[in-house]
Amino acid sequence: MSRPTFLLAPDSFKESMTAKEACIAMEAGLRKAFPDARFIHVPMADGGEGTVQSLVDASGGKLVAEEVAGPLGERVLARYGILGDSATAVIETASASGIQLVPKEQRNPLLATTYGTGELIRACLDRGIRKIIVGIGGSATNDGGAGMAEALGARFLDADGAELPRGGGSLGRLARVDVSGLDPRLAEAEMIVACDVTNPLCGPTGASHVFGPQKGATPEMALALDAALSRYASVLAEQLGKPVRDLPGAGAAGGLGAGLLAFTPATLQRGIDIVIDCAGLREKLAEADYCFTGEGGMDFQTRFGKTPFGVAKAAKEAGKPVIALAGYVGDGAETLYEEGIDAIFGIVPGASELERLLADGPKNVERTCESIGRLLKLQQPPREAL
Repeated sequence: MSRPTFLLAPDSFKESMTAKEACIAMEAGLRKAFPDARFIHVPMADGGEGTVQSLVDASGGKLVAEEVAGPLGERVLARYGILGDSATAVIETASASGIQLVPKEQRNPLLATTYGTGELIRACLDRGIRKIIVGIGGSATNDGGAGMAEALGARFLDADGAELPRGGGSLGRLARVDVSGLDPRLAEAEMIVACDVTNPLCGPTGASHVFGPQKGATPEMALALDAALSRYASVLAEQLGKPVRDLPGAGAAGGLGAGLLAFTPATLQRGIDIVIDCAGLREKLAEADYCFTGEGGMDFQTRFGKTPFGVAKAAKEAGKPVIALAGYVGDGAETLYEEGIDAIFGIVPGASELERLLADGPKNVERTCESIGRLLKLQQPPREAL
Protein backbone atom coordinates (compact mmCIF):
# COMPACT_ATOMS: atom_id res chain seq x y z
CA MET A 1 0.00 0.00 0.00
CA SER A 2 2.64 2.49 -1.07
CA ARG A 3 -0.03 4.97 -2.22
CA PRO A 4 -2.84 4.75 0.36
CA THR A 5 -6.22 6.42 0.01
CA PHE A 6 -7.48 8.50 2.93
CA LEU A 7 -11.16 9.35 3.20
CA LEU A 8 -11.59 12.53 5.25
CA ALA A 9 -15.09 12.92 6.72
CA PRO A 10 -15.09 15.38 9.64
CA ASP A 11 -17.86 17.62 10.91
CA SER A 12 -17.12 21.30 11.46
CA PHE A 13 -15.10 22.30 14.51
CA LYS A 14 -17.55 24.90 15.82
CA GLU A 15 -16.25 28.48 15.76
CA SER A 16 -12.90 27.24 14.46
CA MET A 17 -13.30 25.74 10.98
CA THR A 18 -15.94 24.39 8.62
CA ALA A 19 -15.99 20.71 7.75
CA LYS A 20 -14.38 21.53 4.40
CA GLU A 21 -11.60 23.49 6.10
CA ALA A 22 -11.06 20.56 8.46
CA CYS A 23 -10.67 18.25 5.43
CA ILE A 24 -8.07 20.60 3.96
CA ALA A 25 -6.11 20.72 7.23
CA MET A 26 -6.24 16.93 7.60
CA GLU A 27 -4.89 16.44 4.09
CA ALA A 28 -2.12 19.01 4.62
CA GLY A 29 -0.85 17.09 7.65
CA LEU A 30 -1.17 13.60 6.23
CA ARG A 31 0.47 14.62 2.96
CA LYS A 32 3.68 15.45 4.85
CA ALA A 33 3.93 11.75 5.75
CA PHE A 34 2.34 10.39 2.55
CA PRO A 35 3.17 12.86 -0.26
CA ASP A 36 1.80 10.55 -2.95
CA ALA A 37 -1.38 9.53 -1.14
CA ARG A 38 -4.85 9.96 -2.58
CA PHE A 39 -7.38 11.99 -0.56
CA ILE A 40 -11.18 11.93 -0.74
CA HIS A 41 -12.89 14.87 0.98
CA VAL A 42 -16.41 14.28 2.32
CA PRO A 43 -17.34 17.26 4.56
CA MET A 44 -19.96 16.02 7.03
CA ALA A 45 -22.66 17.27 9.41
CA ASP A 46 -25.32 15.70 11.60
CA GLY A 47 -28.37 17.58 10.37
CA GLY A 48 -27.88 20.62 12.59
CA GLU A 49 -25.97 23.82 12.02
CA GLY A 50 -23.54 23.49 9.12
CA THR A 51 -25.52 20.86 7.23
CA VAL A 52 -26.24 23.13 4.27
CA GLN A 53 -22.59 24.11 3.89
CA SER A 54 -21.33 20.55 4.31
CA LEU A 55 -23.70 19.03 1.76
CA VAL A 56 -23.04 21.82 -0.73
CA ASP A 57 -19.29 21.28 -0.31
CA ALA A 58 -19.54 17.48 -0.47
CA SER A 59 -21.71 17.47 -3.61
CA GLY A 60 -20.23 20.40 -5.52
CA GLY A 61 -23.46 22.35 -5.15
CA LYS A 62 -24.15 26.02 -4.57
CA LEU A 63 -25.58 28.35 -1.94
CA VAL A 64 -28.60 30.55 -2.65
CA ALA A 65 -29.62 33.62 -0.64
CA GLU A 66 -33.29 34.46 -0.11
CA GLU A 67 -34.87 37.34 1.83
CA VAL A 68 -37.56 35.94 4.12
CA ALA A 69 -39.42 36.76 7.33
CA GLY A 70 -37.36 36.30 10.47
CA PRO A 71 -38.72 34.88 13.73
CA LEU A 72 -40.37 38.17 14.74
CA GLY A 73 -41.41 39.17 11.22
CA GLU A 74 -38.37 41.28 10.35
CA ARG A 75 -36.79 40.59 6.96
CA VAL A 76 -33.61 38.49 7.10
CA LEU A 77 -31.28 37.11 4.45
CA ALA A 78 -31.37 33.33 4.73
CA ARG A 79 -29.33 30.81 2.77
CA TYR A 80 -30.18 27.38 1.46
CA GLY A 81 -28.24 24.94 -0.68
CA ILE A 82 -28.81 23.31 -4.03
CA LEU A 83 -26.80 20.12 -4.21
CA GLY A 84 -24.62 19.06 -7.09
CA ASP A 85 -27.40 17.01 -8.68
CA SER A 86 -29.38 20.28 -9.18
CA ALA A 87 -32.48 18.36 -8.07
CA THR A 88 -32.11 18.44 -4.29
CA ALA A 89 -32.27 21.41 -1.93
CA VAL A 90 -31.22 21.55 1.71
CA ILE A 91 -32.62 24.07 4.20
CA GLU A 92 -31.70 24.90 7.79
CA THR A 93 -34.60 26.24 9.81
CA ALA A 94 -32.09 28.20 11.87
CA SER A 95 -31.18 30.29 8.83
CA ALA A 96 -34.69 31.76 8.61
CA SER A 97 -36.27 31.09 12.00
CA GLY A 98 -33.24 30.63 14.24
CA ILE A 99 -32.81 31.72 17.82
CA GLN A 100 -29.54 33.43 16.92
CA LEU A 101 -31.55 35.94 14.85
CA VAL A 102 -33.30 37.33 17.95
CA PRO A 103 -31.50 39.32 20.66
CA LYS A 104 -31.84 37.58 24.02
CA GLU A 105 -33.98 40.33 25.52
CA GLN A 106 -36.46 40.12 22.61
CA ARG A 107 -36.97 36.34 22.54
CA ASN A 108 -40.65 35.50 22.85
CA PRO A 109 -41.97 32.10 21.66
CA LEU A 110 -45.53 33.39 22.00
CA LEU A 111 -44.84 35.60 18.97
CA ALA A 112 -42.02 33.86 17.06
CA THR A 113 -42.97 32.31 13.72
CA THR A 114 -41.64 29.73 11.26
CA TYR A 115 -43.10 31.69 8.33
CA GLY A 116 -39.61 32.30 6.90
CA THR A 117 -38.89 28.57 6.82
CA GLY A 118 -42.03 28.12 4.75
CA GLU A 119 -40.84 30.87 2.42
CA LEU A 120 -37.59 28.94 1.88
CA ILE A 121 -39.55 25.79 1.01
CA ARG A 122 -41.65 27.82 -1.42
CA ALA A 123 -38.52 29.29 -3.00
CA CYS A 124 -37.22 25.77 -3.62
CA LEU A 125 -40.53 24.77 -5.23
CA ASP A 126 -40.35 27.89 -7.40
CA ARG A 127 -36.96 26.70 -8.67
CA GLY A 128 -38.45 23.38 -9.71
CA ILE A 129 -36.83 21.49 -6.83
CA ARG A 130 -38.94 18.58 -5.65
CA LYS A 131 -36.60 16.91 -3.14
CA ILE A 132 -36.07 19.08 -0.08
CA ILE A 133 -34.06 18.24 3.01
CA VAL A 134 -34.95 20.33 6.08
CA GLY A 135 -32.74 20.52 9.16
CA ILE A 136 -34.95 21.73 11.99
CA GLY A 137 -32.59 22.49 14.87
CA GLY A 138 -31.98 25.84 16.52
CA SER A 139 -35.34 27.55 16.08
CA ALA A 140 -36.63 30.51 18.09
CA THR A 141 -40.20 29.31 17.61
CA ASN A 142 -42.98 27.36 19.32
CA ASP A 143 -45.72 27.69 16.71
CA GLY A 144 -46.11 24.04 15.71
CA GLY A 145 -45.00 24.90 12.19
CA ALA A 146 -48.17 26.95 11.61
CA GLY A 147 -46.14 29.85 10.23
CA MET A 148 -44.37 27.52 7.81
CA ALA A 149 -47.72 26.16 6.65
CA GLU A 150 -49.17 29.67 6.27
CA ALA A 151 -46.30 30.62 3.95
CA LEU A 152 -47.27 27.61 1.84
CA GLY A 153 -50.94 28.62 1.63
CA ALA A 154 -52.68 27.27 4.74
CA ARG A 155 -54.93 29.58 6.78
CA PHE A 156 -55.51 29.45 10.53
CA LEU A 157 -58.83 30.93 11.63
CA ASP A 158 -60.55 31.76 14.94
CA ALA A 159 -64.19 31.16 15.77
CA ASP A 160 -65.21 34.35 13.90
CA GLY A 161 -63.36 33.30 10.75
CA ALA A 162 -60.57 35.85 11.25
CA GLU A 163 -56.99 34.86 10.57
CA LEU A 164 -54.92 34.33 13.67
CA PRO A 165 -51.80 36.43 14.17
CA ARG A 166 -48.54 34.51 13.77
CA GLY A 167 -46.84 32.89 16.72
CA GLY A 168 -47.52 29.99 19.03
CA GLY A 169 -49.49 32.02 21.55
CA SER A 170 -52.47 32.58 19.26
CA LEU A 171 -53.04 28.88 18.51
CA GLY A 172 -55.12 28.53 21.67
CA ARG A 173 -57.88 30.36 19.74
CA LEU A 174 -57.64 28.14 16.67
CA ALA A 175 -61.07 27.02 15.43
CA ARG A 176 -60.47 26.02 11.81
CA VAL A 177 -57.63 25.23 9.42
CA ASP A 178 -58.22 26.00 5.74
CA VAL A 179 -55.89 24.04 3.44
CA SER A 180 -57.74 24.79 0.19
CA GLY A 181 -54.94 27.18 -0.80
CA LEU A 182 -52.06 24.91 0.20
CA ASP A 183 -49.39 24.87 -2.52
CA PRO A 184 -50.32 21.95 -4.82
CA ARG A 185 -46.66 21.41 -5.72
CA LEU A 186 -46.15 19.90 -2.26
CA ALA A 187 -47.98 16.79 -3.45
CA GLU A 188 -45.15 16.19 -5.95
CA ALA A 189 -42.38 16.84 -3.44
CA GLU A 190 -40.22 14.59 -1.30
CA MET A 191 -39.58 16.20 2.08
CA ILE A 192 -36.90 14.67 4.29
CA VAL A 193 -36.64 16.18 7.77
CA ALA A 194 -33.46 15.86 9.81
CA CYS A 195 -34.71 15.27 13.35
CA ASP A 196 -32.69 13.73 16.17
CA VAL A 197 -35.13 14.28 19.03
CA THR A 198 -38.11 12.06 19.86
CA ASN A 199 -40.18 14.53 21.91
CA PRO A 200 -43.93 14.58 21.24
CA LEU A 201 -45.74 17.81 20.47
CA CYS A 202 -47.49 18.27 23.82
CA GLY A 203 -47.19 17.40 27.49
CA PRO A 204 -44.33 17.46 30.00
CA THR A 205 -41.82 16.13 27.45
CA GLY A 206 -43.27 18.17 24.59
CA ALA A 207 -42.03 21.21 22.70
CA SER A 208 -43.18 23.92 25.09
CA HIS A 209 -41.96 22.53 28.40
CA VAL A 210 -38.66 21.04 27.21
CA PHE A 211 -37.51 23.55 24.60
CA GLY A 212 -39.60 26.64 25.39
CA PRO A 213 -37.38 27.88 28.25
CA GLN A 214 -34.37 27.94 25.90
CA LYS A 215 -36.34 30.33 23.68
CA GLY A 216 -37.37 32.76 26.39
CA ALA A 217 -40.49 31.08 27.81
CA THR A 218 -41.26 31.58 31.49
CA PRO A 219 -43.02 28.70 33.30
CA GLU A 220 -46.33 30.51 32.79
CA MET A 221 -45.61 30.99 29.08
CA ALA A 222 -44.67 27.33 28.73
CA LEU A 223 -48.05 26.30 30.18
CA ALA A 224 -49.88 28.66 27.81
CA LEU A 225 -47.87 27.46 24.81
CA ASP A 226 -48.48 23.81 25.65
CA ALA A 227 -52.22 24.44 25.91
CA ALA A 228 -52.12 26.27 22.56
CA LEU A 229 -50.29 23.39 20.88
CA SER A 230 -52.77 20.95 22.42
CA ARG A 231 -55.62 22.89 20.79
CA TYR A 232 -53.67 22.94 17.52
CA ALA A 233 -53.12 19.18 17.68
CA SER A 234 -56.82 18.55 18.30
CA VAL A 235 -57.84 20.65 15.28
CA LEU A 236 -55.27 18.96 13.02
CA ALA A 237 -56.55 15.54 14.05
CA GLU A 238 -60.25 16.39 13.81
CA GLN A 239 -60.26 18.47 10.63
CA LEU A 240 -57.30 17.18 8.62
CA GLY A 241 -57.04 13.62 9.92
CA LYS A 242 -53.45 14.26 11.04
CA PRO A 243 -52.92 12.81 14.55
CA VAL A 244 -49.51 14.36 15.23
CA ARG A 245 -49.82 15.02 18.98
CA ASP A 246 -47.84 12.01 20.20
CA LEU A 247 -45.62 11.22 17.22
CA PRO A 248 -41.91 10.95 18.10
CA GLY A 249 -40.17 14.08 16.82
CA ALA A 250 -43.37 16.11 16.49
CA GLY A 251 -42.12 18.44 19.21
CA ALA A 252 -38.83 19.20 17.47
CA ALA A 253 -38.11 22.88 16.76
CA GLY A 254 -41.10 24.10 18.74
CA GLY A 255 -43.45 21.71 16.99
CA LEU A 256 -42.18 22.35 13.47
CA GLY A 257 -41.81 18.58 13.21
CA ALA A 258 -45.57 18.26 13.69
CA GLY A 259 -46.29 20.99 11.14
CA LEU A 260 -44.12 19.39 8.48
CA LEU A 261 -45.77 16.01 9.09
CA ALA A 262 -49.25 17.55 8.93
CA PHE A 263 -48.91 19.86 5.93
CA THR A 264 -46.19 18.34 3.74
CA PRO A 265 -45.30 14.80 2.62
CA ALA A 266 -42.50 14.74 5.18
CA THR A 267 -40.61 11.85 6.71
CA LEU A 268 -38.41 12.29 9.79
CA GLN A 269 -34.95 10.74 9.76
CA ARG A 270 -31.77 10.98 11.83
CA GLY A 271 -29.68 13.86 10.57
CA ILE A 272 -26.42 11.94 10.25
CA ASP A 273 -28.13 9.22 8.19
CA ILE A 274 -29.46 11.81 5.75
CA VAL A 275 -26.03 13.40 5.34
CA ILE A 276 -24.29 10.03 4.88
CA ASP A 277 -26.72 9.16 2.07
CA CYS A 278 -26.61 12.55 0.36
CA ALA A 279 -22.82 12.78 0.54
CA GLY A 280 -22.40 9.30 -0.91
CA LEU A 281 -20.17 8.34 2.03
CA ARG A 282 -20.67 4.58 1.76
CA GLU A 283 -19.75 4.51 -1.92
CA LYS A 284 -16.63 6.60 -1.30
CA LEU A 285 -15.57 4.44 1.65
CA ALA A 286 -15.21 1.50 -0.72
CA GLU A 287 -12.17 3.24 -2.27
CA ALA A 288 -10.47 4.12 1.05
CA ASP A 289 -7.73 2.49 3.10
CA TYR A 290 -8.25 4.75 6.13
CA CYS A 291 -11.15 6.90 7.31
CA PHE A 292 -10.55 10.08 9.31
CA THR A 293 -13.39 11.90 11.08
CA GLY A 294 -13.82 14.31 14.00
CA GLU A 295 -15.46 17.44 15.36
CA GLY A 296 -14.91 20.11 17.98
CA GLY A 297 -15.74 17.94 20.97
CA MET A 298 -16.17 14.22 21.59
CA ASP A 299 -17.49 12.55 24.75
CA PHE A 300 -20.20 10.13 25.87
CA GLN A 301 -22.83 12.10 23.91
CA THR A 302 -21.09 11.46 20.57
CA ARG A 303 -22.65 8.03 20.29
CA PHE A 304 -26.16 9.54 20.19
CA GLY A 305 -26.17 10.45 16.51
CA LYS A 306 -23.18 12.78 16.23
CA THR A 307 -21.07 12.83 13.08
CA PRO A 308 -18.03 10.77 14.21
CA PHE A 309 -20.36 8.03 15.46
CA GLY A 310 -22.29 7.87 12.19
CA VAL A 311 -19.14 7.94 10.07
CA ALA A 312 -17.57 5.19 12.19
CA LYS A 313 -20.62 2.95 11.79
CA ALA A 314 -20.54 3.36 8.01
CA ALA A 315 -16.77 2.80 7.89
CA LYS A 316 -16.96 -0.37 9.96
CA GLU A 317 -19.63 -1.76 7.64
CA ALA A 318 -17.01 -1.29 4.91
CA GLY A 319 -14.26 -2.81 7.05
CA LYS A 320 -12.17 0.37 7.23
CA PRO A 321 -10.10 1.61 10.18
CA VAL A 322 -11.38 4.85 11.73
CA ILE A 323 -9.30 7.61 13.32
CA ALA A 324 -11.03 10.56 15.00
CA LEU A 325 -9.75 14.01 15.97
CA ALA A 326 -11.33 16.42 18.45
CA GLY A 327 -10.54 19.75 20.01
CA TYR A 328 -11.99 18.50 23.27
CA VAL A 329 -11.97 14.85 24.39
CA GLY A 330 -14.35 14.50 27.32
CA ASP A 331 -15.68 11.93 29.75
CA GLY A 332 -16.96 8.76 28.16
CA ALA A 333 -15.14 9.21 24.86
CA GLU A 334 -13.56 5.80 25.42
CA THR A 335 -16.98 4.18 24.90
CA LEU A 336 -16.60 5.06 21.22
CA TYR A 337 -13.98 2.35 20.89
CA GLU A 338 -16.88 -0.11 21.16
CA GLU A 339 -18.74 1.72 18.38
CA GLY A 340 -16.24 1.50 15.54
CA ILE A 341 -13.69 4.23 16.24
CA ASP A 342 -10.20 2.74 16.51
CA ALA A 343 -8.29 5.75 17.87
CA ILE A 344 -9.15 9.24 19.16
CA PHE A 345 -6.61 12.08 19.14
CA GLY A 346 -7.00 15.45 20.83
CA ILE A 347 -5.56 18.27 18.74
CA VAL A 348 -4.87 20.78 21.54
CA PRO A 349 -1.09 21.13 22.05
CA GLY A 350 -1.27 22.58 25.55
CA ALA A 351 -2.96 25.07 27.84
CA SER A 352 -4.02 28.22 26.03
CA GLU A 353 -6.84 30.75 25.83
CA LEU A 354 -9.96 29.51 24.05
CA GLU A 355 -9.78 32.25 21.40
CA ARG A 356 -6.24 31.20 20.51
CA LEU A 357 -7.18 27.52 20.35
CA LEU A 358 -10.11 28.27 18.04
CA ALA A 359 -7.94 30.43 15.79
CA ASP A 360 -5.23 27.76 15.67
CA GLY A 361 -7.66 24.91 14.98
CA PRO A 362 -6.59 24.24 11.36
CA LYS A 363 -2.91 24.38 12.31
CA ASN A 364 -3.49 21.97 15.19
CA VAL A 365 -5.42 19.54 13.01
CA GLU A 366 -2.63 19.63 10.43
CA ARG A 367 0.06 19.02 13.03
CA THR A 368 -1.86 16.16 14.64
CA CYS A 369 -2.54 14.49 11.29
CA GLU A 370 1.12 14.70 10.36
CA SER A 371 1.98 12.86 13.59
CA ILE A 372 -0.69 10.24 12.94
CA GLY A 373 0.54 9.84 9.37
CA ARG A 374 4.11 9.26 10.49
CA LEU A 375 2.86 6.65 12.96
CA LEU A 376 0.88 4.88 10.25
CA LYS A 377 3.92 4.89 8.00
CA LEU A 378 5.77 2.74 10.54
CA GLN A 379 3.47 -0.11 9.61
CA GLN A 380 5.12 -2.15 6.86
CA PRO A 381 2.74 -2.89 5.26
CA PRO A 382 -0.17 -1.10 6.97
CA ARG A 383 -2.49 -3.53 8.67
CA GLU A 384 -6.17 -3.75 7.73
CA ALA A 385 -7.15 -2.05 10.99
CA LEU A 386 -5.43 -0.20 13.77
